[in-house]
Amino acid sequence: MASYTAWDEQAVIGQMLATAVARIDHPDYRLYVGVYPNDPGTIAAARAVAATDPRIRVIVGPRDGPTTKADCLNSLWRALVADAADGPIKAVVLHDAEDVVHAAELTVFDTLIEGSAVVQLPVLPLVRRGSLVSGHYADEFAYAHIVQQPVRAMLGAAMPLAGTGCAIATDMLAAIAADRGGAPFDDTSLTEDYELGLHIAERGGRSRFARVRDPRDDSLIAVRAYFPDSVPTATRQKARWMTGIALAGWDRTGWGRPQALADHWMRFRDRRAPVSVLVLAIAYAAILLWPLSVGLHWLTGTAVADDRLADWLLIATTLLLVWRLGMRVGCTAHDHGWRQAGWSLPRFFVGNIIALIAAPRAIRRYLTLLRGGPLIWDKTAHAFPEPGTPLA
Repeated sequence: MASYTAWDEQAVIGQMLATAVARIDHPDYRLYVGVYPNDPGTIAAARAVAATDPRIRVIVGPRDGPTTKADCLNSLWRALVADAADGPIKAVVLHDAEDVVHAAELTVFDTLIEGSAVVQLPVLPLVRRGSLVSGHYADEFAYAHIVQQPVRAMLGAAMPLAGTGCAIATDMLAAIAADRGGAPFDDTSLTEDYELGLHIAERGGRSRFARVRDPRDDSLIAVRAYFPDSVPTATRQKARWMTGIALAGWDRTGWGRPQALADHWMRFRDRRAPVSVLVLAIAYAAILLWPLSVGLHWLTGTAVADDRLADWLLIATTLLLVWRLGMRVGCTAHDHGWRQAGWSLPRFFVGNIIALIAAPRAIRRYLTLLRGGPLIWDKTAHAFPEPGTPLA
């Protein structure tokens, strides 16, 4: 079963569903689409496609939208449980309304979910021509899904989910639901996908990250989708991620088992964003102030202090930056080709600027939550590729 959550998605939901049923190459599946009673446009678009294929079920939730994604997923879970009499369901696959699915993804899930609690596919952001903002997502996901996620799996650390392109064993979701009053997804979370991956690991569930190529055309079996292509929309999305993972996630999920050193280290890395942004801001300020300092010394005729330690630190950090950028270029080239890899260098600075803008927004949202303020879902506007758009 594949689950899609949709609020104000009338522009993409119909084309996405039609494309999904046309592309998926698997004999046994059903698509559940979660919509809201106060969103008639999305309901009409989804039902129009559902009328052409009995494998699509449109589920209208009990609450007006928007709510959190987890709340909508819980409505889909209840519908799935009610339909369980039709036959056993091996796994639940999570997707977003803008996703382009790979034809072979359900075959991969069907095979690898045996003996695993969750299987995650790579996510390949589609790059809009001329957009440095949308392109920086391609660089970040390439590095995360080529380096970080496989390393987490090898070290035995908990693997956070991407929220899309992931299959969760139905037995695992049922066990979580039994502990949460029938709702496996935490509807008070801004990043339910991240937290669910950690929770599955705490319950002893095995996670697998699958980088598999389709033997028919050598394409990577992955989820492809457009991401925000403007600074304001990217900032809102990054602020939500930072709030849910680095700030609210700290007190919601805590740390791993005392002896799980690898898990502690990875969670620390996940939550370093606010500190990283602070260091980044100081570094950029230093870069801007350095020529000013040199100029003032020249004007006043005073010598610049000879600081050998600072020189060595500058050399060391520069080498580390070159190494990190080299890894970034290599990962982008692996997934998107060398042309995009070249653009990954200027996009690195674009990503930093977005992070600098997003951090204060994330902190304000977190402080609002601490004061008992409402949990507000900051929706991202979505787009679906036009016919003929290269997806490889």
